[in-house]
Amino acid sequence: MKKIMAAMVLFLFLVLAFSSASADDEEAFIGVNVGTDLSDMPHPTQVVALLKAQQIRHVRLYNADRGMLLALANTGIRVAISIPNDQILGIGQSNSTAANWVSQNVAAHYPATNITTICVGSEVPTSLPNVGPVLVTALKYIQSALVASNLDRRIKVSTPLPSLMILDSFPPSQAFFNHTWNPVLIPLLKFLQSTNSYLMLNVYPYYDYMKSNGVIPLDYALFKPLLANKEAVDANTLLHYTNVFDALIDAAYFAMADLNITNVPVLVTESGWPSKGDSNEPDANMDNANTYNSNLIRHVLNKTGTPKHPGISVSTYIYELYNEDAKAGPLSEKNWGLFDKNGVPTYILRLTGSGSVLANDTTNQTFCTAKEGADEKMVQAALDWACGPGKVDCSSLLQGQACYEPDTVVAHATYAFDAYYHQMGKSPGSCDFNGVATVTTTNPSHGSCLFLGSDRNGTFLNSTIPATDSKSSSSTSKFLLNKNAFFGANIAIILLWIAVLL
Repeated sequence: MKKIMAAMVLFLFLVLAFSSASADDEEAFIGVNVGTDLSDMPHPTQVVALLKAQQIRHVRLYNADRGMLLALANTGIRVAISIPNDQILGIGQSNSTAANWVSQNVAAHYPATNITTICVGSEVPTSLPNVGPVLVTALKYIQSALVASNLDRRIKVSTPLPSLMILDSFPPSQAFFNHTWNPVLIPLLKFLQSTNSYLMLNVYPYYDYMKSNGVIPLDYALFKPLLANKEAVDANTLLHYTNVFDALIDAAYFAMADLNITNVPVLVTESGWPSKGDSNEPDANMDNANTYNSNLIRHVLNKTGTPKHPGISVSTYIYELYNEDAKAGPLSEKNWGLFDKNGVPTYILRLTGSGSVLANDTTNQTFCTAKEGADEKMVQAALDWACGPGKVDCSSLLQGQACYEPDTVVAHATYAFDAYYHQMGKSPGSCDFNGVATVTTTNPSHGSCLFLGSDRNGTFLNSTIPATDSKSSSSTSKFLLNKNAFFGANIAIILLWIAVLL
């Protein structure tokens, strides 16, 4: 009997040890929102190819689109799906409607598609106040449906709220939620507490900066370094704040404490900065957008935390993957994306030393390619010059060599043009070739044909969707196979120890 008990204790201990050692989804992450208000929305497979090329491991959808969920299957990408606002009323009034929604949009795809989160609506209290009274009921019905499907321990349920629901947000220690919404917020927070979920918050320092009429310095909104005497100090806690983002996060924690909730973590479901705006929005520009998003990514992944919770980063979804050119409203509303509809980066993020997500250090990731539609005779003449007087080593273009296929003038010219471009140190004018070449951030490498400047592991950092045969598509499956093999081996070891003890 003692041996059996010892075996059971050992089994539980080892399982817990291996589980805790592998709980990578407990780490703070950077994800990306995928909006769909584009005049020519990319196909789901193209969206997923871009996510994989950019090594984005977390994505939030504004619906539960079947095509996207199928395209995301077997990628390992963690997916947050959403119930659109116009469906909440029906779900909040009918348990069976909620059960059907979970059956069709979650159970039908899980676990092949790694759904981790369900966002019930978005900013419901402020955008659709008449639905507010049934919001928490809708969350509870969805949670019950997950329990019935035995998925409640794997998938979290919450609802994104706008940070403007927090009043008197500075100093953070004095922050409180708009008491008008207490009939919704109090049961919501209790639900999140009981289900170990998180408070979802949309945080936009851009709007706080714009509405402050100069009170908030631009550098403070952009995470730029501040002199000590320029930092904002909370007189009640003496905590120093160097950016708007941290102040809003801590304001959320203090606002929850005001309602006697102290153990619900914050998850930022949206944050970003527009890269273009109308004349009345001069700070919606490419440099500020790059600065904000680059600094935000570093801030989260470097585990800086906030002054109230140092070292505890808040996972954040950047708003957003694509510029949504079909979106209503001012010009800035259409220009929050990191990429255009073709997967071309809006700007090159500055992320040295911040890991691989969204391209790490992308400053020099440029290539020279033959222009689409260029006159083929001119392209051939430029190719001949590059491989002759241009002194490019074109041996890789010979039959049987790595870059022979595809055997087209444009493909061979692209290889030669890019080699010359790098050979000349990417100097101005070295990628022109009488107007038939152009600089791009798209990595033209394919298969075993790796171009100069490519990541030698075959990933396409801060590039657009790989032209062909992206090796990044296989990296996920290898990771998953290795992870499964690791756990399989450990279970075998556990069973062996039990056999010995018995």
